[in-house]
Order: sequence, then C-alpha cells, then structure tokens
Amino acid sequence: QVQLAESGGGLVQAGGSLRLSCAASGRTFSSYCMAWFRQAPGKEREFVGAINWSDGFTYYADSVKGRFTISRDNAKNTVYLQMNSLKPEDTAVYYCAAKPTSTYYYLPHLYTNWGQGTQVTVSS
Repeated sequence: QVQLAESGGGLVQAGGSLRLSCAASGRTFSSYCMAWFRQAPGKEREFVGAINWSDGFTYYADSVKGRFTISRDNAKNTVYLQMNSLKPEDTAVYYCAAKPTSTYYYLPHLYTNWGQGTQVTVSS
C-alpha cells in the first residue's frame, strides 16, 4: 500500500523560505510521477510542480517557476519542494501526490495516491 507523508510546513514571513518533504513508501517509485499540489481556503486544488522519479525531469506552474524547486532523493525515497521568495498568496495546504506516469501531470484527479497535507502560511 502506497503511503505518502508530507512534512516541513509552517509559518514564514514573506520573502522567506521553507522546504517540504514527502516520504514515500509501499512500492517502488522508479517509474512514477511525484507532484505537489496546494489548496487555499475556498479555492480549488492547484498544481505546483512535479518530478519524474526515473530521470528527474521537472515541471512547474508558472506561478512558482523560478522560486520553487522540486528534487528527489532515491536512497531516502523522498521528494522535496524547496520554496524560496515566498509570498502571502502561496499560503495553502500543500499535498504530495503520486501516479504511475507523467501524462497530464497537472491534473489532480489523475493522481492515485495522496498525502495528508501540510499547512504553509506566509505572513505579509
């Protein structure tokens, strides 16, 4: 059974940084696409970024490109989301998700596995 566990959220001032972690377990993820989504109160869940576990290729939403970086540690079965230059509009619950392919990586309903989420709050 696939399990995803996020950590690293918290409260930070605008302009600051946070690193989120997603520890994955339950299967081999070598061919999987791992993604980060976020959901603010009253808004739909939105794509933040994704990474192909096999080759490390990354995808980003325009709103975070140049500020956020996704990486993976194969030995630890962990995916990271480094968030720099944070803005108040980045405030949301951040979720880690996984699916077998990277096709339509930006569509949340195609992801088969989700973590419980971690809150990120950016104060102005």
